[in-house]
Amino acid sequence: MTFLSTYMGALVVLVPIIIVLMSLRITREYERGVIFMLGRFWKVKGPGLIIVLPVIQQMVRVDLRTRVFDVPEQDVISRDNVSVKVNAVVYFRVIDAEKAVIQVEDFFAATSELAQTTLRSVLGQHELDEMLAERERLNIDIQTILDDQTDAWGIKVMNVELKHVDIDESMIRIIAKQAEAERTRRAKVIDAEGELQASQKFYEAAEILSGNPQAMQLRYLTTLNNIASDRSSTIVFPFPMDMMRAFEERRGV
Repeated sequence: MTFLSTYMGALVVLVPIIIVLMSLRITREYERGVIFMLGRFWKVKGPGLIIVLPVIQQMVRVDLRTRVFDVPEQDVISRDNVSVKVNAVVYFRVIDAEKAVIQVEDFFAATSELAQTTLRSVLGQHELDEMLAERERLNIDIQTILDDQTDAWGIKVMNVELKHVDIDESMIRIIAKQAEAERTRRAKVIDAEGELQASQKFYEAAEILSGNPQAMQLRYLTTLNNIASDRSSTIVFPFPMDMMRAFEERRGV
């Protein structure tokens, strides 16, 4: 009887200690514990030391740190029917541990799948030139859509960045030809604008010179001075037609 009483006494002392030790949980600064009481949500605890009663309470740990998800390469058909391969990276974090556990089975998998479908849907509404030139606006559009849809899961999508837009080799050559044609067009336009401005200035100069013969003579002498300063072996000397007519009239006489 003495042994049995000693054994029972030890159990009486040890069982509460074991229960207390089993009830202790420690959550880190970036973790929260979602507590369920008999299967029903009770409260969110943490960080620090948490007491979870065995059997009647269960705890689910939730990490609140920012997560990075690399969206796999997606085949996208642009609005102008160009096939491209696009991948991106999504930054998100849990802001409501209760919703992240209760409202969705696996918030990480759900967010990743939603990011893939949203990426294909948004980019399919834009042309290839917009994908290449307006990435910042597309990033904001995708981030806004994801953030709105994941808000019910307690998820905050902080940023979305398109990483690569891969195009087929044949399409790259076509784009290069298009860019070359565009540069040629701009060069021709600039040249034509220069000709227009020059013709306007020539017209204004002709109006001034025609109204003042002395100005025409000064211009003629300036031209001769410019020719004289040239070191080339051949000099083209402009001879006024009025002087030729004067010589012809004298020969006629």
